[in-house]
Amino acid sequence: MEKSGDMGDLFGGESTAPDDTDNAKSPKKAAKAMSKKPATSSAKKDAKGSDKSSGKTKDSYTANDIEVLEGLEPVRHRPGMYIGGTDERALHHLAAEILDNSMDEAVAGHASRIEIELDGEYRLTIRDNGRGIPVDPHPKFKDKSALEVIMTTLHSGGKFGGDAYATSGGLHGVGLSVVNALSEQLTIEVCKDKKLWTQTYERGKPTSRLTDGGAVSNRRGTTLTFLPDSQIFGAGARFKPSSLFRMARSKAYLFRGVEIRWSVDPKILKGGDDTPESATLHFPGGLGDFLQSLLKGRKTMTHAPFAGEATFPGSAGRVEWAVAWPVDEDAFFNSYCNTVPTPLGGTHELGMRGALTKGLRTYGELTKNKQAAKLQAEDVVGGANIMLSVFIRDPQFQGQTKEKLSTNDAQRLVENSIRDHFDHWLSASPEMATALLEHAIERAELRLKKRDDKQTKRQSATRRLRLPGKLADCANSTRDGTELFIVEGDSAGGSAKQGRDRKFQAILPLRGKILNVASATADKMKANQELNDLIEALGCGTGERFIADDLRYDKIIIMTDADVDGAHIASLLMTFFYQEMPALIEQGYLYLAMPPLYRLSQGGKTMYARDDVHREKLMETEFKGRGKVEVSRFKGLGEMPPAQLKETTMAPQNRTLIRVTVPGQHTDDEKIEAKATARLVEQLMGKKPELRFNYIQEHARFVEDIDI
Repeated sequence: MEKSGDMGDLFGGESTAPDDTDNAKSPKKAAKAMSKKPATSSAKKDAKGSDKSSGKTKDSYTANDIEVLEGLEPVRHRPGMYIGGTDERALHHLAAEILDNSMDEAVAGHASRIEIELDGEYRLTIRDNGRGIPVDPHPKFKDKSALEVIMTTLHSGGKFGGDAYATSGGLHGVGLSVVNALSEQLTIEVCKDKKLWTQTYERGKPTSRLTDGGAVSNRRGTTLTFLPDSQIFGAGARFKPSSLFRMARSKAYLFRGVEIRWSVDPKILKGGDDTPESATLHFPGGLGDFLQSLLKGRKTMTHAPFAGEATFPGSAGRVEWAVAWPVDEDAFFNSYCNTVPTPLGGTHELGMRGALTKGLRTYGELTKNKQAAKLQAEDVVGGANIMLSVFIRDPQFQGQTKEKLSTNDAQRLVENSIRDHFDHWLSASPEMATALLEHAIERAELRLKKRDDKQTKRQSATRRLRLPGKLADCANSTRDGTELFIVEGDSAGGSAKQGRDRKFQAILPLRGKILNVASATADKMKANQELNDLIEALGCGTGERFIADDLRYDKIIIMTDADVDGAHIASLLMTFFYQEMPALIEQGYLYLAMPPLYRLSQGGKTMYARDDVHREKLMETEFKGRGKVEVSRFKGLGEMPPAQLKETTMAPQNRTLIRVTVPGQHTDDEKIEAKATARLVEQLMGKKPELRFNYIQEHARFVEDIDI
């Protein structure tokens, strides 16, 4: 299942992605790296490349060639290995690492409040009221505090073993030391045992000793302020207030017991940025609240989301979830482990899929629905909006960026915990459960149809092209400049065949209103002869089998009557192309013809009007002379003489065509518009008549004329 970008993502797309390159931005880094390599002898080399002083050849490979990076040097040399690169997403991963440490304190029950502050110089401060990082001398490094060991040593921390943290998103010292290594300046304050301790760093190296700041009261926890290194991320790299705010809000949703206080210097908020200057984020309803906020204004298959939480047996952790099935099927599946986003999924997602699939399949068996046996996970979760958050001990991730959970027990724990709740939820509302089951079965039928179509394509790959008998094809053997007119009925088809240019214009008559594919089952579509004829005439396949290069015509022109019935037929055809051949529309092959509705004559002068507005305009501008103007209304294309149909609608030099377009998927605005279009198609043409009724009620007041 695909994951959708910002849609439903608590972090708004700020999770990191693996990157094999570190995208070094400064030549100073390269020079610095070169200076650390072992020095070679300056003795003169002979013509064959040998070093006369050492006997070393250019092909030799010795211990002198092995470079040992100590401390935090590996992080600065290869930041991509630790934070996924050096781009904007990696930059915000630094903030996520520090925030995760504070969240771990909250989840463990030691902190109730976290403060996030971005100042006017883009320094980020994250403060919690937890226990505070230990500052006493480390038993292994007597001359250093535990704080300095954590800040300057990779793979040192308080979460590798023991009971300091039952569930955590990371390891104190891994993420923290990485942030320290990649910060131009960093200051850390620890309030512990009513005393304040402070230490400063630059690019991973301490610039001061751990300083005793004296006694403090009514304050505890850790405060960290840092400025990302411009040598690593580039001179123009800056934290985005909107991204940080989404991150903070997401953490508050993921753990109900925490209060996060947000603040940003207003002078760095750019025009159009609606990020608040300050806010207190606390959501007692957790993921259920978040999903409800996303679904505002969207119709769903069920009257309420499936949401809840459960504790794993034996203090193994807990799970929280929220699931909805929107009618528009604009789906996403966002999962988290110990408040850390896992965009690549993992074992906890497998457990969720198993619980929902097995639960709905079992409900189908109980209600004697034999079709339920064909259900698979993609049928149940394919069109769903899913939020899943787990808290487990010692989570195992793939990579330091923690994008995929690999803990084996997570699948079993999540599936067993959610399955029981899902069974009760389905049993509590049979009407809702039945609607969800039927929806899943329809998706299963569509999936099986696509599988059968692929098999059919393989079986018929060598067969000769078969064209429908009603098609009056054009004479040209190539596609260049050819046109296919899809016309309503045999009568209109006869006039169009006589009025066309046989060289490049083809005619395909259809019998009245075609099947509404937005509300039809896969079996009905497969059995519909009109649709089969249309698909065969085009020759380019449908759905995943669509191949633009196989399209037999340059223009596909829908030509229907200029009345309400004609508009209805045109809308059904456009729905078919939108659902089954969206690429045909996106690539600009689909058009609407504009036949006239009126014929106006005065003396020897004759003109045609597309609609009532156009007729009135012609009457005012073109027919001002004496004599009665005869106005005749065409009942349909079939009653137009072929010569008139050619003159007004088919001849390229006279006709008017409207190109059908759909929003692209390139920019964020286009994606939003595309989703709105999909919702509108589902609302007007889909399976839910109540959606059309609601639309009519909402827009009836705007109707001025009714064509009866």
